[in-house]
Amino acid sequence: MRAMTNTTNNHVVPVISMAKEAKKLESSNHQPRSIVREFALNTSTHGLPGIARSQSKHNCIFWTVSFFIFTGIMIYSVTQTIKNYFEYPTQTSVSIFVERSQVFPAVTFCNYSPVRYDHLIGPFLNYTNSINATNTNDTTTFTAEQTLLLRDFLQVQLNTGAPITQYFFSLDTMLIECVYNDKTCTTNDFISFLSSTYGQCFTFNAKTKTTNGSDLRYTNDDGGSGKLILRLYAQSHLYVPYASEDVSVGMIAMIHDNTQLPLIDVAGTLLAPGRRHRLGYKKKTNQFLSSPYTDCTTKTPLAMQAMFNEYEGADYAYSQECGCVSPLQWSARSVVLPGTNTRIEAPLCNFTDTCYLKATVRISKTTSIWNYFCSDCLQECSTVSFTVTPSSVAAPSLPYAYMTKTFVESLSIPLPSKWSTDWLYEVQNNFVSLEVVCESTQVENYTQQASLSPVDVLSNVGGQTGLWIGISFLSVMEFIEMLYRILRYEFHIIRRAITNKLYMNNTIK
Repeated sequence: MRAMTNTTNNHVVPVISMAKEAKKLESSNHQPRSIVREFALNTSTHGLPGIARSQSKHNCIFWTVSFFIFTGIMIYSVTQTIKNYFEYPTQTSVSIFVERSQVFPAVTFCNYSPVRYDHLIGPFLNYTNSINATNTNDTTTFTAEQTLLLRDFLQVQLNTGAPITQYFFSLDTMLIECVYNDKTCTTNDFISFLSSTYGQCFTFNAKTKTTNGSDLRYTNDDGGSGKLILRLYAQSHLYVPYASEDVSVGMIAMIHDNTQLPLIDVAGTLLAPGRRHRLGYKKKTNQFLSSPYTDCTTKTPLAMQAMFNEYEGADYAYSQECGCVSPLQWSARSVVLPGTNTRIEAPLCNFTDTCYLKATVRISKTTSIWNYFCSDCLQECSTVSFTVTPSSVAAPSLPYAYMTKTFVESLSIPLPSKWSTDWLYEVQNNFVSLEVVCESTQVENYTQQASLSPVDVLSNVGGQTGLWIGISFLSVMEFIEMLYRILRYEFHIIRRAITNKLYMNNTIK
């Protein structure tokens, strides 16, 4: 036979080929039902072969019910596995490594009394007289009522931009001697900041922006092991009465990371006079996973860039709602308006104004307010902390008492009234020695890790599917092959129908 030709339009239609293909497609082995049955008989998925080869109705029901029950259990198990992954569980691993050359930590100290009487009393009386709170020029008497006005006086000075450091104890009036790894250090090795509780504080070995850490001290500098000795004098005869409450004399110190804000008001260690205090430290590092596992951050918000001793952005809300910041946060007056990069200097609130107290409670209790005003107040992803072991012994010895006497007499400050006869008592009552030493080169490292990785999830899902109905990637490929064969069959059926329609149209013409 040869192909039929339509002489009307000169189109040749392969009728014989089309007929052969149609016969081939109509074969029972290529119909969708046969394709599905063949897949069910040969697939590696458990249960389906049992359904396909069932010889009785009861046998078919048994395998069908079994297959769907175990499929349901598998779907539940797989869903739980995927759900657990998106809860982002974590675990913490602990490792210890030796760091023979460690960066020596920053050491911050303050005099327990925030202000010195001889520099304060004159300007303070001028202020209280100007607001009609007092009417006196007596510089020898200071009452408990005047202590309340002292906070207002310092607040006014800060709000007006007037200098106030002259009212606090300077480093050169307290630092008798500084020694690091047997080498003398000077006042130039310290930076200062203001604390509303302790006045002017000083930090040794802080990482500054100007040097970018190039001048940081290391534990093995000059062949040493990392030991800082500070010999200090408290000058308690210049303390303002009632300003330190029931504390007569003392210092406060803190060991912290070189880039960390020294929150000495809450984390400081009190140092009593007449003692040599030893703070032995061990270094510990913490590494947290970033989002989505935790909400830690590695970026520095604009408000934190304003000053080295910036406090957290929780004060933003106080500034917007009250028009001022907490009177206790002297170093947090540089605030950034929410949603902008605009930085402003906010005034300190009055202590009698309860607005900042109410705002503190609201922002700490309301998550939405906290997230809006303090979106950058997040945990750091990498932190360094120190485990400190304190101890002390009586000091000073008699030779160091004479050295301290010489130091005090060399200063241009008023001496105690009975210094000539009671100088040894004064020295013992004001001398504070602080020794900070590295106890170990071993560093504890706490690292947060993901409990489930994508590979773990894939393995768990594969284990569940394999356990219950034996599905693997090859089973999926078998199913895809079945779909492909069915679609191919339907495609050829549709193409044959279109071809026949075209042929009939051409024949009629």
